[in-house]
Amino acid sequence: MIQKNSTKNCFKLFVAASLMSTSIISAQDWQGYTPASLQEQEKLEETFKSQVDYPKFREHLKTLTERPHVAGTAANEKVAAYMAGVMENAGMDVKLYPYDIYMTTTGGSSAVELVTPLRMPLNQQEDILAEDKFSSDPTLEKGWNAYSGSGDVTSTVVYANYGTKEDFEKLEEMGINVKGKIVIARYGRNFRGYKAKFAEQYGAAGLIMYTDPEDSGYMKGLVYPNGHNYNESGIQRGSVLTLDYQGDPLTPFEPALPLDGKKKVDRLDPSETDLHTIPVLPLPYGSAKEILGRMQGKPVPNAWQGGLPFTYRLEGGDGLTVRVKVDQPKEFVRVSNVVGTFKGTEYPDEWIILGCHYDAWAFGATDPNSGTAMLLGLSESIGKLVKKGMAPKRSILIAHWDAEEHGVIGSSEWVEQLRDELGAKAVAYLNFDGGVSGKNFGASSSPTLKNLVTQMSKKVNYPYTDKTLYDQWKGDKEEPRIGNLGGGSDHIGFYMHVGVPSVSGGAGGPTLYHTNYDSFHYYKTFADPEFKMGGTIEQFAGLMALRLANAEVIPYDVKRYSTDLKGHFANAVKKIKAFDTEFKGFDKVEASIKVLDNNTEILDKALSDVLVSGTLSKKEIKSINKQLLALEKSFIDEKGMYYGSWFKSIYASTDPFSGYASWMLPGLEYEISLTSSERLEEWDERYAAAIQSLADKILKLAQSIS
Repeated sequence: MIQKNSTKNCFKLFVAASLMSTSIISAQDWQGYTPASLQEQEKLEETFKSQVDYPKFREHLKTLTERPHVAGTAANEKVAAYMAGVMENAGMDVKLYPYDIYMTTTGGSSAVELVTPLRMPLNQQEDILAEDKFSSDPTLEKGWNAYSGSGDVTSTVVYANYGTKEDFEKLEEMGINVKGKIVIARYGRNFRGYKAKFAEQYGAAGLIMYTDPEDSGYMKGLVYPNGHNYNESGIQRGSVLTLDYQGDPLTPFEPALPLDGKKKVDRLDPSETDLHTIPVLPLPYGSAKEILGRMQGKPVPNAWQGGLPFTYRLEGGDGLTVRVKVDQPKEFVRVSNVVGTFKGTEYPDEWIILGCHYDAWAFGATDPNSGTAMLLGLSESIGKLVKKGMAPKRSILIAHWDAEEHGVIGSSEWVEQLRDELGAKAVAYLNFDGGVSGKNFGASSSPTLKNLVTQMSKKVNYPYTDKTLYDQWKGDKEEPRIGNLGGGSDHIGFYMHVGVPSVSGGAGGPTLYHTNYDSFHYYKTFADPEFKMGGTIEQFAGLMALRLANAEVIPYDVKRYSTDLKGHFANAVKKIKAFDTEFKGFDKVEASIKVLDNNTEILDKALSDVLVSGTLSKKEIKSINKQLLALEKSFIDEKGMYYGSWFKSIYASTDPFSGYASWMLPGLEYEISLTSSERLEEWDERYAAAIQSLADKILKLAQSIS
């Protein structure tokens, strides 16, 4: 014990001497730790890495993906019970969060058929393959789109390329009227729900979507089962829920608590929502070619030509009629999030949350359950640390969300239910949706966590080379690219509604996305046959969580705010000047960023000095961290976005025209999309106020330390 303390003291003296002989070291070099505690943390992290049981990933994934398990079904409840059992056995306190959601668990009844010039029913389900026993599972369904409207329509056909906003505008420009017609569009470029939204907006009677072989089919290489690309029967399922808020359609801003629970929640009538009314169905390209190949109209623009072996046409002509029928009744369906907690030993009311959804369109081997299996292994590995007396100082929560595939519902309801608690307690949310889908690592992050992502990736070995995960990730570049968070997964509510710094990451690769073929057989054949990435990503996720959990000072990279803001505003100004040549810039924003720069430098030095000294009391640490938790909330604006006030972060949002893309400074991006300068002065004031609020908080924090 004496020797151990002496070592710590010598290390402190060495560091202090180094600081006097060189420039002041940034607080980020210490990652929120004192030199002595960093030594202990690094030992703990090595112990953690040694606890990761690589074969466990395969075991969990095989069990999770035994049967198709759509949200709200008995099969999905069985998956939830398995996960709860694993986490309880690991020593976690496990709680279920139930909600009653207005949705459907099946596609109901549906049909697509040629009517003229001949009658031909079109295939709506994947072929049974001798090579893949999972493909014959009797509970597998035809392709369907959740939240399709119901209807039975027969009409002529219009091809709309990818069905983006720009594509429908181009059709109008070319004089093609889609009113009363059936639109056929290929998947890609935007969220499928926006294809349906735009089709309905332009008056279409129905919508067919398909995966084109140019985008994921024989033009990309061998098709399943010989390769990892879509074969001619592969169908991408998916929700088309497209509202200006996330979660249950009937309870915007409020959790859809159980109808039989004590607390009652007001629900909208379905007629009061903007749910789709037209029938929408997905097809494989083997069926889509029967429609597209018979179209007789004008050839499409060159950029609209797909990979099927004929010239694509804009219209089918009067002689080609197609029937689309969907009967998809909706009802209240019970879904449940499964959340386990390792309670923090010193700061239990500061939460590090990791999550992935567990519901799937079929087996869900890559999406999402590769992430689910990894997080189950992580719960076991951290559990081993707890049993060794190495419990985290902050609470670590591992959450498995339900009904994500229907529209990011489970996590959004949880965020709405715990909105105030999350605002006060959540340090970070780390999302691993389909987090081990292949061998290519990548991540997107809010500013304050980007440095931590890169630092922790340097501490994990990549299993297929002699490089670290970081070096494999960056390739031949000077540093890897960390993306900005967009839409499409469970970080949305945390980051864009309540302002919790977030990361979405993992290993990706080729996937038969949302098809009946995304099975354990596909995973072991194409995604990661050696099953080494599960443990690798578990190490990365665990290091992220433990580094956040045990630091005296939450290791946010506060300086990154200014760096990223400058880049985002420069990009926005460039876009605005492209349509408004008289625009001069955002004067108020520029002034506030200068203040932010100055205050951040003051805080950085204050944190550096106090961490090196190691003199912080527990009370002081709590005060500092409480103030750090408030920083991201500077960008939470109660007025929210003009395209949807549920989206309250003015820093980042999903693109409301694509659903997936990341919009940085969304207030400006919306005006840019409208090519409008009307509200730019307002946004200059709103952004300047948010940045000034951030700068003021940073200065106050720095002053409280010094």
